[in-house]
Amino acid sequence: MTTPTPEQKRLARDSRLVAFVIAGTMLLWMGAQWVGGQVGLEARYAFLFDLAALAAFFWALVVTYQIWRRHKAVNRGN
Repeated sequence: MTTPTPEQKRLARDSRLVAFVIAGTMLLWMGAQWVGGQVGLEARYAFLFDLAALAAFFWALVVTYQIWRRHKAVNRGN
């Protein structure tokens, strides 16, 4: 087994970050929806939570694409 290169370590770290952001966003969004329903939060605040979740998911999508491109470049070098 070979030791991972610094670029492979960076890819792994960035991939973990994306995974945590996706999971955390989903949990926070679901929690916000539940709390909003319990306290009778106005719909405009619910939409605000929705937009924040969409922004986080979009960020995760962009970073995942960048990881994929870097992974292809690293593999081309081998």
